[in-house]
Amino acid sequence: MAKKLFYLLFLAVACSPSATTVKTDLQNTRPAWLSANPQQSGYYIGRGQGIKDGTNNYIQAAKKSAFEDLISEIKVTVSSSSVLTQIDANKEFQEKYEQIIQTTAADDIQEFEQVDSWEDEKTYWVYYRLSRERYRQIKDEQKRNAITLGMDFFVKAKQADRSGEPVQALAFYYQGFRALEKYLAEPIRIDFEGKEILLTNEIIASMQFILEKIQLTANPSEIMLNRRMVQNDQTVLVTALDKASKKPVTDLPLRAAFEKGAGDVFPDYKTGQNGQIKVLLTKIGSRDIEQKIGVTVNMLSFAGDQPSPVYALVSSKMVTPKAVILMKVQRPLVYLSSIEKSLGTDKSNQQLTNRVKNYLANAGFEFTEQKDKAELWVDINSNSEKGAQSGSIFITYVTAVIRVSTVKDNKEIYATTLDRVKGYSLDYERSSQEAYNKSLETLEKEKLPELLNAILQ
Repeated sequence: MAKKLFYLLFLAVACSPSATTVKTDLQNTRPAWLSANPQQSGYYIGRGQGIKDGTNNYIQAAKKSAFEDLISEIKVTVSSSSVLTQIDANKEFQEKYEQIIQTTAADDIQEFEQVDSWEDEKTYWVYYRLSRERYRQIKDEQKRNAITLGMDFFVKAKQADRSGEPVQALAFYYQGFRALEKYLAEPIRIDFEGKEILLTNEIIASMQFILEKIQLTANPSEIMLNRRMVQNDQTVLVTALDKASKKPVTDLPLRAAFEKGAGDVFPDYKTGQNGQIKVLLTKIGSRDIEQKIGVTVNMLSFAGDQPSPVYALVSSKMVTPKAVILMKVQRPLVYLSSIEKSLGTDKSNQQLTNRVKNYLANAGFEFTEQKDKAELWVDINSNSEKGAQSGSIFITYVTAVIRVSTVKDNKEIYATTLDRVKGYSLDYERSSQEAYNKSLETLEKEKLPELLNAILQ
């Protein structure tokens, strides 16, 4: 009987919560790799955690974190004879390149393994590793394939260049660069036509050499323009020629952009059989009297719609031929007339008129008191009218009509109405003023941008 009682007592103690906790703690001991960064010879190591906060997939979060930690272990070593060293004296470019390669390294990581995982009530941890030797083998194979492909495009580019096809040569050089861009930090030595070359260095130098042989000229290089594009009928042509032979360079991608001032210019072009493009300017948005448009070779065009960050970085360092178009911009002269009334009586403060005048002046327009000397006529007519009265609240409505016409032929180019903008106050006079204040808000936010856009077409 005593033995039976002892057995029952032992069973009760063993099944108690405290005993269970002791057992769980012993089974879920925190592993050593969490306390200190594990060091394994011949391996890259990555650890990551996911928080069990009920709002995310903590296991996937931990795996992602461990993978990123693993990638951060892999460093980019820049050789002193690599192309990066040659084109980047202050190492700013090199740092950006290293960041890009680090970011894209995930695409090359293969055959890593999960060593362990551990979790408690709040956190889930994962431990990854990657064999340094296996990673080197994979990278070496990828590099050999890249060199073979890059060399093939390099040879094709040389042939195209020697055949007088500079645009085709640039396209092939780009393809060669694209194949090798992950190895810019390394000197890739290749035998070509009986001499040793650094392949990536030679590709970039050859692209730059082709660019130096191209000349871009704008005709005319200086023009007088009115800010109102409808008043302009000048055509600007940009021609691409080979400097030595003076032959036109066809199918050359060019890009136009404002270098000084602002506006809308069609950005992308390709030269025709005569080596020319016609620059399409649709709007001058700046009030500056002197503005410039630059036309350059668009090196990013060779990469298609989505150039890699590495190529975008390298191409930005290339010196490309450029044509500059200097524009002397004439400011339109405006005659302004207005009638503003409040409840049928002339207003002492012409709010709408002053706001329109200030807006146009800030946009680069000038004003004259002589209508016959003006290019544009802006006319403003507004009045307020009494509405209903509800107790001590008086309601007033403002209606305003704004018209813009050409003085020369009296052609209307813009018209708008602020229709019955409502104001509330304790009497009709203050209610009218409130309606005018609200009209100013609509005018500023909606109507004036429309007006300016219509004028500048």
